[in-house]
Amino acid sequence: MSVPRRDPASPTTAPAAADPRRWWSLVVIAMAQLMVVLDSTIVNIALPSAQRDLGMTDGNRQWAITAYTLAFGGLLLLGGRIADLVGRKRTFAIGLAGFATASALGGAATTPGMLFGARALQGMFAALLAPSALSLLTTTFTDPKERGKAFGINSALAGSGAAIGFVLGGVLAEYLGWRWCLYVNVLMAITALIGTYALVRGGGPRPAGARLDVPGALLGCGGLLTIVYGLSEAEPRGWADVRVLGLLTVGVTLLAGFVWWQSRARTPLLPLHIVRDRNRAGCCLTLCLAVIGMFGMFLFMTYYFQVVRGYSPVTTGLAFLPLTGSIIIGSTQISARLVPRVAPRLLVAPGMLLATSGMLVLTRLTVDAEYATEILPALILVGLGMGLTYTPVFANATAGVAPRDAGVTSATLNTSQQVGASLGVALLNTIATTSAGGYLAAHPAHPAQREAIIRQSLVHGYSVAIWWAAGIMLLAGLVAALMVTGRPPRSRHGAPEKAPAAQSAA
Repeated sequence: MSVPRRDPASPTTAPAAADPRRWWSLVVIAMAQLMVVLDSTIVNIALPSAQRDLGMTDGNRQWAITAYTLAFGGLLLLGGRIADLVGRKRTFAIGLAGFATASALGGAATTPGMLFGARALQGMFAALLAPSALSLLTTTFTDPKERGKAFGINSALAGSGAAIGFVLGGVLAEYLGWRWCLYVNVLMAITALIGTYALVRGGGPRPAGARLDVPGALLGCGGLLTIVYGLSEAEPRGWADVRVLGLLTVGVTLLAGFVWWQSRARTPLLPLHIVRDRNRAGCCLTLCLAVIGMFGMFLFMTYYFQVVRGYSPVTTGLAFLPLTGSIIIGSTQISARLVPRVAPRLLVAPGMLLATSGMLVLTRLTVDAEYATEILPALILVGLGMGLTYTPVFANATAGVAPRDAGVTSATLNTSQQVGASLGVALLNTIATTSAGGYLAAHPAHPAQREAIIRQSLVHGYSVAIWWAAGIMLLAGLVAALMVTGRPPRSRHGAPEKAPAAQSAA
């Protein structure tokens, strides 16, 4: 009796071979992800020098930061859908080339307007880069064990990129000049672009009949841009300002219109089944809340180190290194190893409790706090907690997503992170400023003691805001415990387990 031979080329009889260059492609993707994330903070250190050089006023200098975050956060959903329609690899390459060009323009800026425009362009191309990078990662690593390691490495860079930006920004600003805080992106982007064409696989054809949801793009991106702009204006103007309230109201109205339209559009920008899934919605909300506390802490500790303690930019950056190391250890050595075997909520909820405990330590901050005994333990606890959180959140939220929706799902996660960062800086900074002003009013002092009282008021404001950040992180842990319902993916004979029905439907 003869046995029919299997056709080795048949997709129904042989699994697709893993890309032998997938780990090298991870290096390229992670480099681009690091570049996008650290650019959110690297310019903070260089801003005082840039302000003096270009003649910015105190009122408009904030646009060197907010022009980037506004464009990045507001256009991420559109960037994710473009990645799905045009092709992930192609969108990734366009984003790298555009980011390099915008960075070069910013480094060569001769006026404030030129710098602000270049920063907005950086944000636009970052909105193409971030979702296409994460969706390439999702489609490149399909085995649960390898996927956990890949997301662990990527999450470590994403989570520590802000701190790396402080360190690198301090070194570049102090020794080479503020322009190199932008020029360094050109070198990184060109290197990643070469690696993309040499190593990365995953272009993917445009789905038949697919088209861009223009009304959805206008409503969704317009709503996000308006809300993020309103949040940025809340810091100098106050939450009760008519302009701030008007912007937030218009933004919420536009987003409500966006949701209404998405339920009726033939090819929606954001398919609502992505966020209707309880598990995926829980991951997005947890990430948003966690980043609110994280970026608030970055802001206050930076000002504490430089304004209250008088640290140099380089010393301030180095002071954040233990936090960076803790995030990397938590992501790659703990979380990534446990993702294939442990339910995500059993990593995220304890991670948020660790981060909250670190925040509570920082609420005891004083003007003369010892770094080694009063600040360092808190930074380590926060870093480990965030490291435990990033990997399972990103891996679990993107698991089981149809390939055509990989980009927009990644963009939704990144949007949650960006909106959380903007909200954290605006909300917590307003709390800190109000608390510091109240402390000054309640503690009149002799002119000779005025400087000491001002420093004490600043620390008091930071402490009050960090209390709020701790509460928000505790809320993130509660959301994870109640809403993140995913199960650990397991492989049999090297093949990934079929996704649960709810995720497969997504």
